Amino acid sequence: MANTSLPLTNVKVIDLTRARAGPTAVRQLADWGADVIKVEEPTGTEGDDGMGGQRDGFDFQNLHRNKRSMTLNLKLPQGKEIFFKLARNADVIVENYRADVKHRLGIDYEAVREVNPRIIYGSISGFGQDGPYRDRPGFDQIAQGMGGIMSITGLPGQGPVRAGIPVADLTAGMYLAQGILIALYERERSGEGQWVYTSLLEAQIAMLDFQAARWLIAGEVAPQAGNDHPTGIPTGVFPTADGHINIAASGNPIYQRLCNAIGAPELIEHPDYRDGPSRSKNRVALNAALAEYTQRRPSGEWIQALNDAGVPCGPINSIDQTMTDPQVKHLGIATPVDHPRLGTLEVVGQAINLARTARPPRMRMAAPDFGQHTDEVLTALGYDGEAIADLRARRVI
Repeated sequence: MANTSLPLTNVKVIDLTRARAGPTAVRQLADWGADVIKVEEPTGTEGDDGMGGQRDGFDFQNLHRNKRSMTLNLKLPQGKEIFFKLARNADVIVENYRADVKHRLGIDYEAVREVNPRIIYGSISGFGQDGPYRDRPGFDQIAQGMGGIMSITGLPGQGPVRAGIPVADLTAGMYLAQGILIALYERERSGEGQWVYTSLLEAQIAMLDFQAARWLIAGEVAPQAGNDHPTGIPTGVFPTADGHINIAASGNPIYQRLCNAIGAPELIEHPDYRDGPSRSKNRVALNAALAEYTQRRPSGEWIQALNDAGVPCGPINSIDQTMTDPQVKHLGIATPVDHPRLGTLEVVGQAINLARTARPPRMRMAAPDFGQHTDEVLTALGYDGEAIADLRARRVI
């Protein structure tokens, strides 16, 4: 279902991706209006569980909304011929094979550029398109370990801990989508496409941000800090009469407001906590002192009182509590989509808001059934019913 008010409506995308990082990149384009053709192996294996879990499951439905699906065997000459017909009129191709696979298939950027010099060809690999690790298989948790985040996640002395989301996959997808949009914008000036690529490892390191700069500039190796902020103290999890809350009170003005709001003004001028370096050095004792006060009242009372005092503070929600929070419901990030078999589903919507071209209140299309649009796509390329039947009989589609 087209929506001509969406900003990427005229962008045509061929989606060769699987797993999570590549589909995340394509999802960004699809949600904002791009016409996405998702190419899948005609055997049905990937359609069953190779691209985001079971097809009717929550993961697949969330990853692959707003796309059309066709089956195509890229290992056969006839399949490759169809691919290049699609590529001639495409704006973007996205793949996340291992670095060498697209070259073996003969569908790499240089090959596509021969038929379409304006193509934006997006690639995600585990570790980069060249270098000593280029041919290694990539996986989110491997990139988390190599990229440093597991060494700083978790409680001090606990040993490495993975993040609770596939942060390398997701950020690589987001970075690639950003790169594709930059390349599309640049193409308006140059008239030429280009190859855009990133990797799980690069994305993970980029997400370290100040923790990586801490090493590069200051020579400090960040340790695990648990629920404490690595540098801004006091920021962390504090006990209450009925649970825990987050409080962020780094910087003298907010720290002073916190002490006054909890009824502990004596902590403001305490010599061990008087300034930021002192509070960081004595964080364990300071957190214990603050906890003596926070555990006297329930979470809801503290959240109200501290926010009223201008101290950043909030609950620690389970995911069901997050999705039913009044502000979250107001933001509308749980977005409905109508599935012809599964009924109305809610998927995770976009976090971007544009004032004029606002995100739609519903998704245009649910995730497609396996090969649902194969005939439709081939008919648009000029294949008639007999030719399509022959391609299907020969397992090209």
